This record gives sequence, structure tokens and C-alpha cells, in this order.
Amino acid sequence: MSKTNFDDLLDAGVHFGHLKRKWNPNMAPYIFMEKNGIHILDLHKTIVLLDQAAAAAKQIAKSGKKVLFVATKKQAKDIVAELVTKTGMPYATERWPGGMLTNFATIRKAVRKMTTIDKMVNEDSYKNLSKRERLQLDRERAKLEKNFGSISDLTRLPSALFIVDIVKEKIAVAEAKKLNIPVFAMVDTNSNPNDVDFVIPANDDASKSIALVVGVICTAIEEGLAERKMEKEKKASDQAKAEADRAAAKVAAVAKKKADAAAEVASTEDAEA
Repeated sequence: MSKTNFDDLLDAGVHFGHLKRKWNPNMAPYIFMEKNGIHILDLHKTIVLLDQAAAAAKQIAKSGKKVLFVATKKQAKDIVAELVTKTGMPYATERWPGGMLTNFATIRKAVRKMTTIDKMVNEDSYKNLSKRERLQLDRERAKLEKNFGSISDLTRLPSALFIVDIVKEKIAVAEAKKLNIPVFAMVDTNSNPNDVDFVIPANDDASKSIALVVGVICTAIEEGLAERKMEKEKKASDQAKAEADRAAAKVAAVAKKKADAAAEVASTEDAEA
């Protein structure tokens, strides 16, 4: 796994924090200096913590588990949706529906309702509905798709959350803490890092900063998924080889048995002669 480059972080403005008067004192260990009333994050610490978070995310993906990405702020939602879609991981970018984690069964009902509507559209009964009823179903389907389409494959609670801006997504953080789900997060100088398991000190307002950090995590997840696929293929290959070896051994044993039987018959005939 490649290491994060200091210059890339600098160019993306990852080091820019909030105004000094908005800071959270718990962020003091991650702040390098203050300049023109703005806190500057220590990028050396960001590099170390980002690489640690990426390594952990890679292991989660390698084990076949899911990481749910949460980013509903305007400058982050499109970036996160684009990057995360490539990994096949679930994400929430429209809004965080209260109870997404703590009331997961109800959220799954909404997703199943979306599937039910899809099945209904392909049935003859749908054609018999009035234009108004079809329009209502289509609107409901569009609303469900907007809110839950990106988590339709999430059949059980995620193994971790990745959050952009824990201040804005405080409900998601609270739900994850309640259920002991690990949280990865971009943490700016106005946030409390104590609420997060994998702290990534970074500017969570600039689109370039968000794209860089989320990109690093997504790349790590893709590597984990690739390694998982290779291990599965190797395991399948080893099993196929083992089965082939067993079959060959069985054939050889049968052939030896026949050969021994033929030799015994020949020996008996020679003795009788």
C-alpha cells in the first residue's frame, strides 16, 4: 500500500483548519500553529494517522465486511458518491435518516418496499392502476431511491463508518458509538477527536481535501477487496488441485488393484501349468 505524499496534502489544503475562536481544545495535539487567526494542522501527524486508517480500512474490506461512508454536506456528497461507488461500499450522501443504525430493521423495510415496487412495475396489475396511482408509486420509488438506493446492498449493520465532518454528522457518530461500531473520520479543528476511533486531522470543508482523503481510503479498500479475491481464487485453485490429486490417487489405486489381480491370476495359471 502506497504511503501518503506530504506535498499532495499541502496542495489540497488539508492543513487549513477553522478560525481560532471556533476551535475545540481536544484538537490541540494535531495543531501545528496559528496563522492570521486560523489554525494550521500538523500534516506529519495527518500522514501517519491517514496511513493507519487506510491500513485498517483495507483489512475490513479484505475480511469481506462493509464500511458505510457518510457525507451529506454539499461540497462532499458528489465526491464521496463518485469515489465510493467504484468500491461497491454503501454510502449516505442525501441525509442521515435517524435510526439508520439503531433502528436498522425499519430502514431495511424501506429498502424492501423499494424492491416490492420494482416487482410490481413488471406485473400486469401495474398496468391496471390508474394514471394517478402509477404516478404516486413512481414518486415514492424515486424518493426511496434517493434516500436508500446507495445502501440497498447493506443487508446487515456495517463493520465501520467513514464520516466527513463529525460535527454535521453528530447523529451518525452517536449511533455508531451506541452500537460500538468503529468510526473513521476527517476531523477538523472545530471537532472533538475523542468521539472517533480513527482520527484523520484534515480540512473537512475543501472539496480537494475531501477528495484526497476519501480517495486514499477508497484505494485501500479496493486493494483489500483485490487481495480477498486473489485469496478466494487461490483457495479455489488449491481445492481443485487437491480434488484432482485425490481423483488421480483413486484411479491409480484402482489400476494397481486391477494389476495386482491380473498378476495373481497369471501366477495361478503358471502354477497350474
